[in-house]
Amino acid sequence: QVQLVESGGGSVQAGGSLRLSCVASGDPARSSCMAWFRQPPGNEREAVAVIDRGGRISYGDSVKGRFTISKDNAKNTLILQMNSLKPEDTAIYYCAAMHGRYSGFWSSAPSYNVWGQGTQVTVSS
Repeated sequence: QVQLVESGGGSVQAGGSLRLSCVASGDPARSSCMAWFRQPPGNEREAVAVIDRGGRISYGDSVKGRFTISKDNAKNTLILQMNSLKPEDTAIYYCAAMHGRYSGFWSSAPSYNVWGQGTQVTVSS
């Protein structure tokens, strides 16, 4: 199994930047895809970005050009660099992994079987 722990959330003004990290422990090599999701207040969880084992990346439409997902394989760390933040980016951000499985539906939360505890991001106008 693999465990995921996020960090780096906080409060920032619109236009600012934040960098989220997700450290994977256990057996991260068996994760075929790793992704960031977010859940705004009162809304469903939505996909932000995904990176697969081969380094292929996809982004949700609302964050394209502003957010960048990357992996530091040596440190088993997934990173989300968030620039030009907007108030609508306010949400709890979750790290997720497809561990021991693969699904082509990267933007669907049920495709992922391991989740972190989440980290709050608040963007004020």
